[in-house]
Amino acid sequence: MTTQNLLVELFVEELPPKALKKLGDAFAGVLFDQLKAQGLAGADSAVTAFASPRRLAAHVTHVWLKAEDKAVQQKLMPLAVGLDASGNATPALLKKLAALGADVSDPAAAVAALKREGEGKAAALFYDSLVTGATLDTGLQKALDEALAKLPIPKVMSYQLESDCEFPGWSSVQFVRPAHGLVALHGSTVVPVRALGLTAGNTTRGHRFEAAVDPVVLQDADHYAETLLRDGSVLASFNDRRFAIVQQLAQAAERLGPGFEVLMDEALLDEVTALVERPNVLTCGFEAQFLDVPQECLILTMKANQKYFPLVDTQGKLTNQFLVVSNISPEDASAVIGGNERVVRPRLADAKFFFDQDRKKTLASRVEGLGKVVYHNKLGTQGERSQRVEAIAREIARQLMTQGVDGVFDGNVGNAAMLAKTDLLTDMVGEFPELQGIMGGYYARHDGLSEDIAFAIEDHYKPRFAGDELPRNMTGVVVALADKLETLVGMFGIGNLPTGDKDPFALRRHALGVIRMLVEKDLPLNLGALVASAVPAFGDKITDATASLAEFFYDRLAGSLREQGYSAQEVDAVLALRPQRLGDVSKRLQAVRAFAALPAAAALAAANKRIGNILKKSEGEGAAVQEARLVEAAEKELFAAMKKTVPAADAEFANGDYTASLMTLAALRAPVDAFFDGVMVNAEDPALKANRLGLLKNLHEAMNRVADLSRLAA
Repeated sequence: MTTQNLLVELFVEELPPKALKKLGDAFAGVLFDQLKAQGLAGADSAVTAFASPRRLAAHVTHVWLKAEDKAVQQKLMPLAVGLDASGNATPALLKKLAALGADVSDPAAAVAALKREGEGKAAALFYDSLVTGATLDTGLQKALDEALAKLPIPKVMSYQLESDCEFPGWSSVQFVRPAHGLVALHGSTVVPVRALGLTAGNTTRGHRFEAAVDPVVLQDADHYAETLLRDGSVLASFNDRRFAIVQQLAQAAERLGPGFEVLMDEALLDEVTALVERPNVLTCGFEAQFLDVPQECLILTMKANQKYFPLVDTQGKLTNQFLVVSNISPEDASAVIGGNERVVRPRLADAKFFFDQDRKKTLASRVEGLGKVVYHNKLGTQGERSQRVEAIAREIARQLMTQGVDGVFDGNVGNAAMLAKTDLLTDMVGEFPELQGIMGGYYARHDGLSEDIAFAIEDHYKPRFAGDELPRNMTGVVVALADKLETLVGMFGIGNLPTGDKDPFALRRHALGVIRMLVEKDLPLNLGALVASAVPAFGDKITDATASLAEFFYDRLAGSLREQGYSAQEVDAVLALRPQRLGDVSKRLQAVRAFAALPAAAALAAANKRIGNILKKSEGEGAAVQEARLVEAAEKELFAAMKKTVPAADAEFANGDYTASLMTLAALRAPVDAFFDGVMVNAEDPALKANRLGLLKNLHEAMNRVADLSRLAA
């Protein structure tokens, strides 16, 4: 029997644009998996997903009309349960066989047909049967039902079935949008499946306004996309439409001249792709006077509200022209262009009005108003929060200035922290919350504040996501650290912790932001002290959760380091010591990796683990090493080697050369091995035992300053 290619299409009303790609991929993926599971599609089959605003479809190659019959062996029950002492079938066995469709009219013959495997109590009965392969009619129905049931629908709606359905007006169904058509073609043959009150056929609908014919008749499964484009003016493939939009955007910008570039946005591109059936990019413009408004405001309103693509010059400055992806292609596009220009103008005028109004009040005059905005019922208002951020920022600045870090000025830090949240009270941020911080920077400059403070206000939310840039100056770094620490310490202090995939206050993101700033800026700050210094700002509003928050930081750091390519062993070895200066962690990891590559590494790691176990069992028994009490040659040699090696390793450690420090200690392998081969640590003489434990304790401390090397032991 030969195979044919299969097409399934569900035609619906306009689907949610932000969910369309996921819906299309899920529909095709589940349908394909179900066909493969039933043996109707094989290893040489492939699936192609289609998704447009009004349809979900899948094209599957090499689909059988009927799956092959399959020999199946099924374990029934233990031998002792299925057969009595005389070897006859028990009622339980006969009942099981009957349920499987076996002939039990002759119990002896039925038992004889069974297979026995295993010995003693493990012996069991097995039943061989031939399962009839699924037909495409039944198999596709099952696959279609499963594909619809597993769609990642953001929100369902209920609607009555159409008038040409079996029970019009009496039944309703639930789906993401009302469905109006179903196509199922195996080659050129319709497969009579049903879904959502619809029966499959070979016709679909094209573009609402530009289809050449209606309905569009599909002759076979293989010419689906070609027929829809020719007769229906629909580009059915999501990826093809996306590619066409990207090409048209680039061509439109090129026609305007070399000074124009499209401000691409992947999420917007996906959304626009889901809004049009056959894209047509048009060039529009607006009055140049609107360019006096901060370009972030104009870009956001064009992208978020109108789904337009802004055009910038080669320096990244916004121009007064933009691109529209239209769903229609009239011969004269002037009406479409004019309509879009009229629509965007009020939006830009609103942004200009908000900007002009906001500048009538200084940021400083808005500070008092923060006291009327609730932040959290247990943590008070935004005003109280700003005071805490300021106090924490000043303390961080003090710690950095003590360490001689350049670019930190207490006055700038305090002022920026006090004003950082005031733009929350502006009209612009009220309309566009995404601009918080950014607008604060603009208004700070308008108020005559320094660039240092303006940048800090603008950047104090950074990094906002993975890969985002860090604040541009040290004032911004300090305020950003303070802002994130205030959130973390406050939420941990009231027990509001993230659970599973729920993290409403983005505590994981805040922790990773703190880690990135400490690491990438190589700040000389002690993590434990940094967290503890934020607690007093809360007074009696919280309980001290410093320890649990510190562990939260190390958990986030461990995950981040593994994502960067370090092994779990390497990360575990370094973080086991809970290093307080996070800027040193990468150097420690590189040192551990270099050490692990040495021939002596495995033996020293194993010895280190052994030493750790000995010291745990003998806690408190060690003493200061007295050279006169060293009796065995091996312990004398180890002591001498340590006198020579450890000071050099300590000096290298103090200079931050962790790799050299571990390399120096690697020379101790031979005397360490000799010590364990020839010396009894738990000697009967208590003084001798204490002296040897002291020697091991000194060795253990020396070897584990960079990382816990025992974690490298297999």
